Amino acid sequence: MPVRHCSALLISAPASGQGKTTVTTALAAYHRSQGRVVRVFKVGPDFIDPTILERASGHPVYQLDLWMGGEAHCRALLYQAAEEADLILVEGVMGLFDGMSSSADLAKRFGIPVLAVIDAGAMAQTFAALAYGLSQLDAALPFYGVVANRVGSARHAAMLTERLPSTIKFCGALPRAAEIDLPERHLGLLQAAELPDIEQRIARAAQLWAEHADTGLPPPVAFAPAAQPVVVRELDGVKIAVARDAAFSFMYRANLDVLEALGARLSFFSPLKDAELPEADSLYLPGGYPELHLSGLAENTAMLAAIRAHHAAQKPILAECGGMLYTLRSLADVHGRQSDLLGLLDGDAVMQPRLSALALQSIKLPQGALRGHTFHYSRLQTRLAFSAFGVCPNGGETGEAVYQQQRLTASYIHFYFPSNPGAVARLFLP
Repeated sequence: MPVRHCSALLISAPASGQGKTTVTTALAAYHRSQGRVVRVFKVGPDFIDPTILERASGHPVYQLDLWMGGEAHCRALLYQAAEEADLILVEGVMGLFDGMSSSADLAKRFGIPVLAVIDAGAMAQTFAALAYGLSQLDAALPFYGVVANRVGSARHAAMLTERLPSTIKFCGALPRAAEIDLPERHLGLLQAAELPDIEQRIARAAQLWAEHADTGLPPPVAFAPAAQPVVVRELDGVKIAVARDAAFSFMYRANLDVLEALGARLSFFSPLKDAELPEADSLYLPGGYPELHLSGLAENTAMLAAIRAHHAAQKPILAECGGMLYTLRSLADVHGRQSDLLGLLDGDAVMQPRLSALALQSIKLPQGALRGHTFHYSRLQTRLAFSAFGVCPNGGETGEAVYQQQRLTASYIHFYFPSNPGAVARLFLP
């Protein structure tokens, strides 16, 4: 297969909270408004930012993670996007050089130039020092330029560039504007579906980019093809019902793709609103925000009974993080309000005011090894024996248990299905 060329940028920053999602949204929406096809990716495990980036670009957003998915998987996703796109944007994770398989690592691996976003709201000439450091720390890093975010005025923007070396391209200064800020909660930004004015925010971000930043396309990047393993259709014809609503919305697009590639027939249901399950051989309960919808979940007794009956019939269930919390005896929010839930697992969880766990996870299940990540604010109390225990690949102490009761597999881990489709098939196979 021939190499494909497509303009591309990786949008990163010195730290979280600088405005990477806002800038990526503005870029995607602006170029889309010019009639260009824009494909957006997100570095690392993230379910929330992609919902906004999908609205801005009009296309599905996939994760690029060199550890969870592997280089060949990431290369294949980029190659596929380059076939149709005029511009590929990759939103980084945390700071540019932070973590295992950092944004900088991915930029170097695929030759994608970096656009650094710096929150300049509380600085002036020091902006140049940050930009210089980001561009010079690693000589192998393809660096494109820098954009200032939350700028107070034209005079402020001029001060930011006074000591900026001429070798660093200044790509613009987005003004401080409440109408493009993206609200947050404990797990990150609000999801697109939770923002009734999201389309207006996106349109305004695109307008401000057009008025204050570089509207040209970056140089093209060469994307090479990658061989992908053949996925055997081990779930051919298996009906999998996937929970998807305001309480359960954390799922990778790639996970659904893997299930379909395995031959599964997917349907979706709402544990909040539906009274019965779709016809299903297996259930997938992904993560989300069950703690924000406790009364609705607890009061939908018909759905609770339907899922209990599915479990009693020895049918497979995979429950991840928020999905696992739903399978417990009870869950209490940060105010101590407790609701009884499915009771499939003998345990109770309580939401905490602070982060309880954040780490990549590698785990060996009886069905096979899988990779993923954990990110939660709750604490589980249970006397259940775990069937496997996760390991953090970068030496961190955070490890998560997996509980397997009958055909229920439950854990705080969000599994990344492309890491081992065969193991996934065995989890869902009736």
